[in-house]
This record gives sequence, C-alpha cells and structure tokens, in this order.
Amino acid sequence: MYLNFRWFGSDDPVPLRHLRQVPGVDGIVSALHDVPTGDVWSRECLARLRDDIESAGFRFSVVESLPVHEDIKLGLPSRDRLIDQFCESVTRMAEVGVTVLCYNFMPIFDWVRTDLSMPLADGSTTMAYDDNALKTIDLSRGMGGLPAWANNYDGPELARLLEAFRSVSEERLWEHLEYFLARVAPVAESSNIRLALHPDDPPWSVFGVPRIITTGAALERVVGLVSSPANGVTVCTGSLGVRPGNDVPATIRRLGSRVHFMHCRYVRVTGERQFEETPHPSASGDVDMLAVFRALRDIRFDGPMRSDHGRMIWGEAGRPGYGLYDRALGTMYLQGLWEAVSQEPVLD
Repeated sequence: MYLNFRWFGSDDPVPLRHLRQVPGVDGIVSALHDVPTGDVWSRECLARLRDDIESAGFRFSVVESLPVHEDIKLGLPSRDRLIDQFCESVTRMAEVGVTVLCYNFMPIFDWVRTDLSMPLADGSTTMAYDDNALKTIDLSRGMGGLPAWANNYDGPELARLLEAFRSVSEERLWEHLEYFLARVAPVAESSNIRLALHPDDPPWSVFGVPRIITTGAALERVVGLVSSPANGVTVCTGSLGVRPGNDVPATIRRLGSRVHFMHCRYVRVTGERQFEETPHPSASGDVDMLAVFRALRDIRFDGPMRSDHGRMIWGEAGRPGYGLYDRALGTMYLQGLWEAVSQEPVLD
C-alpha cells in the first residue's frame, strides 16, 4: 500500500508544498478538470501536470477521474467514437507514467451531498446527505444549487438527460457498462493501466435516475464482466458503508487482486438514506477501518490508497471535503492502522 493525496491542480487552495509536509504521502491523485467530457486529453497537458507533481517530490500515480460521456451510458450510436476517444486518453496517461485510472459510471450526477457545511458539535463542519432534502431541489433551471456534480447541465439539456435515463433499466445500464469495458479494458491492459471503477455515491437512485454500482455484489459483478486483470475497482468505504448490508471487508477479500484503489472515508448513518461524514477514527462512525485494513493485508494489497473527504477544521476554508488539515489527520490515522496490521500474520 502507498499513500496518496488528491490535488486539484494549480488552482487548488491546498498547494503541493503543504502536502509535502504530510508524512508518508508518496503519490498524487489528480486530473485535467477543465477538459470537456468526451474530448481526448492532451499529452502535453498531462505531462505538464506530471511535471508539476514530480517537481514537488511526488509521483503522479492516479487519475481521478476521466469522465465517461452520457452517450456511452445511454448506449447511443455515438458511443463508439466516444469510447475510442476515452481509450486514447488512457494511452496518453500511460505515456506520462500514470498507473491507475479511477472512474465512475453514474448517470448525469456525480457524487451528491445535500449539505456541504453541516455544523458539528466540536465546531467543525462536514458534508451530509439527506434524501428528503434532495427531493426539495428544483432542477427545472439546471443544476445550479445542487451540491457536488461533475457536469453542470443547463435546464433543457438536463431535462433531456433525465427523460432519457429514466427509460433505461438497470439491466440495460449493465449492458452498456459491459460494452464499454470490453472496448476499454484491453487498451488499459496493453498500456499497463489498472482501471478502478468507483461505487456510486450515494449508492442508490437519485432524481429517479438508475444507479447500479451500489453494493459489494455489484463490484464483484463488474470484475466478472471482462476477465482482463486491468478491469478492477475502487473500494470506497464511505460509498459502500452508508448502505445497510454492505460488508466491506468481505467484499475486499472476494475481490482480491481486482481492488486497484482504496478510498478510506468515515461515515455515520443517521437515518434511512441519510448520512454524514465523520472524523477518521472508527469510533466516530459506522466503518470498521481496522477490519478493512486486515482484509487488505490478507489480499496483499499493494496499490494506492487515499484519505478521502475530510471535515473543515481549525477555521480552514476551501473546497468542501478537500481541506488540508482533516485529510492530513486521516492520512496519519490510516498510516498507523496499516503499520499495525502489517505486523500481524496474513491469513491464507
């Protein structure tokens, strides 16, 4: 296992020189966030990003994420061209030394929260989700006011996509994912890129749009769609942890070598389809991270891991979930857990 930090590029409020002061961090997770979805990523821009990262003493280890165009998820005729362009971006990542690509297959909406700064009793703020609050959001004018999304579709385009996806069954969405992976996985394998599909966040339908990567069983189905060793997953303890019945350690053991990336995030379930993000120690939430780490040790996990979202603490302001201080605390906690379980015997 090697520790990583997510960095959003030169406009990130947290500079690389500050990340350098977090002990144990080896890699940076980043992306070309200004490229329109579906366009091929420029080799020159990727190289420039890599050079910025390496000049600060890190390696550019993971791309998170390269968005999958909605036409691919819908299975439209344009998908073949768009998948070819996705594959071209994958090969260019490999040329600059990236080894893991984290991506998702969530229709229209990326990760969603209904509150980006919920006050906690200790004076910090955190992100939270409440399905009842989501139902009050008016999408008629587009996605303005919706906390957290990958693409900001205007009203007419959003209405078109909502109508299109509401007619797509979950099984049809699985078929479109399999079609996509059958084309992309061989390219990734030949480029020595490991694909790491992220679970849906939250792991249930939002705004009536289907989501399929919602359980440990779904992640196992993903790796069964295409037999290539490049076809793997990101295990996100937060995304899986808010859905009852998801046994994250058991899922890790069943997935084995197909766990290509780890997101370690703590959550507390506060009601039906309600949760909040918490400090990292396991006692703060509903994720048994010690059990998760023992499972990772047992499968001999040697890939990238990062402390995922954090609270805003000590008066810090910035990108919700991506401040420096709490993620740094989380990174140290994870490092301590890993050091401890690494001293224990591996279960064969």
